Amino acid sequence: MRIAAMAAGAVGSYFGGRMAAAGHDVAFIARRAHLDALRKDGLKIQSVLGDLHLPKVNATPDPNEVGPVDIVLFAVKLWDTETAAELAKPLVGPNTRVITLQNGVDSYERVSAVLGQDVTVAGTAYIAAVLGEPGVMLHTSKFATIRCGRMDGKPDAVLAAFVAAAKAAGIDIQPQDDMNRERWQKFIFLSSMAGANCVTRLPIGKILGDPDTRAFYKRLMEEGLAVGQKAGAKVPSSWVDDRMTFSDNAPPGMKASMLHDLEAGNRLELDWLTGKIVSLGKELGVPTPASETVYAAVKLHRMGKPA
Repeated sequence: MRIAAMAAGAVGSYFGGRMAAAGHDVAFIARRAHLDALRKDGLKIQSVLGDLHLPKVNATPDPNEVGPVDIVLFAVKLWDTETAAELAKPLVGPNTRVITLQNGVDSYERVSAVLGQDVTVAGTAYIAAVLGEPGVMLHTSKFATIRCGRMDGKPDAVLAAFVAAAKAAGIDIQPQDDMNRERWQKFIFLSSMAGANCVTRLPIGKILGDPDTRAFYKRLMEEGLAVGQKAGAKVPSSWVDDRMTFSDNAPPGMKASMLHDLEAGNRLELDWLTGKIVSLGKELGVPTPASETVYAAVKLHRMGKPA
């Protein structure tokens, strides 16, 4: 298959790299130092699931140089969604599917408003990953999963072909009948962990090891669950306990990408994660005091350090 990783950050580099290693034609859309490193030394993935070095990859800053592909792995930062969707138009042909693998809960709506509902497929990615340096992707979790499906629940032959190809490449991928539930489940977990990570400046193991911060982390998930259920997502009430168990068994040093960005002085996805819980809570009449605390504590860092 022809695949474009838009863009080749941690998520796009990992899944795009695995597909390229399996023999698929993958274009990595990248910029600046990362682009230069990909062109010079290829892509290196350091992973608990097996290291990978692709010495030669197709890396470009311009989707026009790639043209229409079968699949776009759409994994840009949330503030770049609409801009990147516009830039991705040259990648989209009559049978292209754009799979949103972002952290937010409304990526499908934002991308489909630009590229169309027939083209856009909702997706979620579960992976602890960060770019260690230009051209080098660090994967530190034993999980690296994709869940995807059409929001209308209809069968999709192009998507089914990609799922089969990704499975053959060793990727843990599963189609979903209810992507609204799936994306809310991911969002509740990710926004809560990112919020707890950033307000404490600590990884998940430290947070879970203290009774007060553990309880605070759980309250963040309970608020996210209440907002999601009020918004109509069919997330079971047992989801919070499920994610607490998952967190207990995750690597203790695991951090959400937002903490990595905070530590690096980069712009944060705060307004689309914790901020989204707060704004939807106000809109739907759901109290979110723990989330409001996180938002207020981290807000002044959300634009990153001045250049």
